[in-house]
Amino acid sequence: MRVLGVDPGLTRCGVGVVEGVAGRPLTMRGVGVVRTPADAELGHRLVAIEQGIEQWLDEYRPEFVAVERVFSQHNVRTVMGTAQASAVAMLCASRRGIPVALHTPSEVKAAVTGSGRADKAQVGAMVTRLLRLDAPPKPADAADALALAICHIWRAPAQNRLQQAVAQNRLQQAAALHASKPATAPKGRTA
Repeated sequence: MRVLGVDPGLTRCGVGVVEGVAGRPLTMRGVGVVRTPADAELGHRLVAIEQGIEQWLDEYRPEFVAVERVFSQHNVRTVMGTAQASAVAMLCASRRGIPVALHTPSEVKAAVTGSGRADKAQVGAMVTRLLRLDAPPKPADAADALALAICHIWRAPAQNRLQQAVAQNRLQQAAALHASKPATAPKGRTA
C-alpha cells in the first residue's frame, strides 16, 4: 500500500509518501513541504498548495491519501487556514478517485508513539526509527505527514474490517426487517 500523508497548513503543508503493509517494515518514498508566502493572497496560496499536491500525486501515484483531521481549540484563524489547505488536499485526491482518510492528531500520535499526547520531537524520533532514516525529517510538518501515512497503513486493515462488519450488520438488519413484514397482495385495478 502506498500512502501520501498530508499535514495541512497554509504556510507549510507537510507531505510524505510511505509504502508498505501493516506488520512489515515500511519504506519512505518521499518527504517534503509545500510552502506558500504568508503575505500572498489567500486564493494564490490555495492554488500553490493545489499545484504542489498535484505534483506529489503525479510523481508518487499513491493508492490512498491520509489527511490530518482539522480541529479547533482556540485559534480560529489558524484553523481556517488549516481547514482550507486540508480541503485542497482532499479535492486533489478525490478528483483522481483516490480514497481519502482523515486521522486526528491524537490518533496519529498514538499509532506512531503509543501515546496520543506525544510531542513533535517524540513523533519525529519514532518516524525516524520506523522508517530507518538517518535523521528526523525537517521541518516537523514533514515528519507529521509521514506519521499520517504510517498511521493509515497500520490502521487501514482494521478500519476496513470494521466497515465491512458494519455493512454486513446493516444488510442483515434490512433482511430481517424485510422478512418480518407481512406480504401484501398487489392492489389491482378496478374497472
